[in-house]
Amino acid sequence: MSDTVPGDFAAYADEQDTARFTDWCRQRAEPDWTAAVEHPFTVGFRDGTIEDAAVRRYLVQDYAFLDSLVGAIGHALGDAPSMAAKRRLADFLGTLTDEENDYFERSFDALDVSEGERTDPDLTPTTRAFQDLLGRAAREGGYAETLAVLVPAEWIYREWAGRENAAPDRFYLAEWITLHDNPAFDETVAWLRRELDRAGAAAPPARQGRLARLFERTVELEVAFFDAAMADERPAAVTDGGDRQW
Repeated sequence: MSDTVPGDFAAYADEQDTARFTDWCRQRAEPDWTAAVEHPFTVGFRDGTIEDAAVRRYLVQDYAFLDSLVGAIGHALGDAPSMAAKRRLADFLGTLTDEENDYFERSFDALDVSEGERTDPDLTPTTRAFQDLLGRAAREGGYAETLAVLVPAEWIYREWAGRENAAPDRFYLAEWITLHDNPAFDETVAWLRRELDRAGAAAPPARQGRLARLFERTVELEVAFFDAAMADERPAAVTDGGDRQW
């Protein structure tokens, strides 16, 4: 956590003209936030220099994580405070299970990913920790806790995919960037942020701290996820459960 950001949201809000809970969480998540957005993996993905082996490792693990993500969003849909919020989450689920799933299937074909790797891959410790974090946030927390994981997970992708020099030739690079750099996804991330801003600002201080720790842990795991994709062997750096630090 950054030492320059107030440890509680009330103190942070006192220093701002307009305080957003998600801005406070993001600033607390430094330097990991910048490490994720500017990671060698994301830079190589955007400029087309990333090796296929790294992309393959990444997509296999991310597809395994997608199942947990869909489950968590479904849980959030049930907890959402209004029909309008439920509709937004349902639309997001539709994108993940339709357009994004189709992207994975075509990319796996191009990268010669076997059926076994698609349906029952050997998960890295980071992927298991990520799944655990998302599952616990949904099961043991509430709507706000699920948002505290969803927001950084999606916001980071919006940030790195939307940067300049994103014009790779390989379709499984270009289309992944397009999925996370378009007006519809921009608005989804903006809406998720507004939901967490509202829920976080209204939460008591102890819960605000828990939400911030979930956010920070998600960002930490995003960095580790990209590290794992760049490695030639299973990483051992993240071996504990995703519930650590919250």
